[in-house]
Amino acid sequence: MSITKLIATEVAMPTTAGTASSISNATCVRLCNTAGQAETVSISTAVGAAPNISFTLPHHPHVEFLQKSATDVIFASSASVKASKVGFTN
Repeated sequence: MSITKLIATEVAMPTTAGTASSISNATCVRLCNTAGQAETVSISTAVGAAPNISFTLPHHPHVEFLQKSATDVIFASSASVKASKVGFTN
């Protein structure tokens, strides 16, 4: 059984490519949508760059885990999406 290891405090996701964040150079991010509607999460290779990939995060209550490169940056369509740097333990 895997257990989620919290590494950093949860933050509201940035909402533009120009403010995108690596979430403390995370390689695994826990995403939680606290909104009543679906939101979009986008991944880029650099702050300000166009997204390489985007996906829809279903409405509250929904949690998703995202694996990415430490240098990749992410942003969401709403600050209602919260992000935490996490890891997994056995």
